[in-house]
Amino acid sequence: MRGMLLLPPLLLRRPRPPPGLRRLCSAGAASAAPAAPGKSETGSQLNIQPTFGFLFDIDGVLVRGKTPIPGARKAFQKLLNSQGEFSVPVVFVTNAGNCLRQKKADQLYHILGVPISQDQVMMSHSPLRMFRRYHDKCVLVSGQGPLLDIAKHVGFCQPITIDRLRENFPLLDMVDHDRRPKVSHPPEVELPKIEAIVLFGEPVRWETNLQLIIDVLLTSGYPGNPYAQATHPHIPVLACNMDLMWMAEAQSPRFGHGTFMVCLENIYKKITGKELKYEALMGKPSELTYHYAEYLIRTQATAKQWKKPIQTLYAIGDNLMTDIYGANLYNRYLQEKNSRRGSKARIQAKAAGGSRSATVSQEEELENTWESELAPATATSCRSVLVCTGVYSPHTEVPSDTRECITETVFHGHRDFRFDPALVEPNHIVPDVEAAVDLIFQLENFAPNENYRTP
Repeated sequence: MRGMLLLPPLLLRRPRPPPGLRRLCSAGAASAAPAAPGKSETGSQLNIQPTFGFLFDIDGVLVRGKTPIPGARKAFQKLLNSQGEFSVPVVFVTNAGNCLRQKKADQLYHILGVPISQDQVMMSHSPLRMFRRYHDKCVLVSGQGPLLDIAKHVGFCQPITIDRLRENFPLLDMVDHDRRPKVSHPPEVELPKIEAIVLFGEPVRWETNLQLIIDVLLTSGYPGNPYAQATHPHIPVLACNMDLMWMAEAQSPRFGHGTFMVCLENIYKKITGKELKYEALMGKPSELTYHYAEYLIRTQATAKQWKKPIQTLYAIGDNLMTDIYGANLYNRYLQEKNSRRGSKARIQAKAAGGSRSATVSQEEELENTWESELAPATATSCRSVLVCTGVYSPHTEVPSDTRECITETVFHGHRDFRFDPALVEPNHIVPDVEAAVDLIFQLENFAPNENYRTP
């Protein structure tokens, strides 16, 4: 997964799966034996219409760098019906953000051998579609890949890249002596005021991006001007993908966008003495990301004309600090939301019964902007499933001093996310994605197609 390096397993209490499922959690374990046609292992009637959906991480679950993970193709054949269509709603939730959704869908097709629509792919920047109040503004975009195409695809009408800003103000980028301008010329075209900054992902030239972003922040959107004395609060910053590190082909994790954000936050604080504030943080483990993914799941179910609502989401990932933390955080949100809904109904019923006037706080009455945009979630739970093919390793050595406890110093999540040990406890641990699919079908008593297609 493009995910944060997990906490040392020694500092976490590993969850123990139910006895009947423990065989699925040992490396190399075989899938559950098939039940009789039309019946589950317990003899009950199998469900043929899903009330659940899959949220798949990509890196570390389906691929490792560019190498497909064994079992991924077979797992996805099990998700197809006899017509070669998905029998359950599936969304791929990745923290990558350096390409368009269609390109990622094409890559997944070649990896998995099954047709994937771009509407099944959620990049870290996908929720930016909801931030319409910024779409008509001039925004500075940072990252790599086809940034202008990505920005326009999610709705921004006036994106400006770091390279474009550097061309207009060549004297701002002075770290690399070889790139310093020999002769200074006034800009040919005056740029409008930059009214927001969008961080799509880790850039290539960190020193250039850090310098120019700080310049924009400290000049309130006019980087050619001197730093202002008072620029706090600064212009809005929206960030996608908080991964501190991610796993590719190398033996150790590599720097991710979260590392770049740590640099930016600390430089800003060192210069101003104040914290850098984010208007929004997107990508796992943000609740916003899972709410948007749930919306995509609901959209698929509606298109299939399935009558039953999708009640359970299964988030499959390889990283405790992004996949598991995010899924559990969203599950907590769903539980609290349902609890608030029940409390509100009881208050309204009590008021309707003639008792004293009852009121509900404005916070409970008003939905967040993103909730209103996507409609309320129908899911009631989000279950986390950890695989052992990526960042997470069940074989990490446990040190002799078990008295050590988790502290903030080992939390690799983003600064704005409070660490809670309960949020990094997966509901299930399985060897790989195929075992995850088998387990979920068993838990849901679901048979998509008894004679699933073979590759």
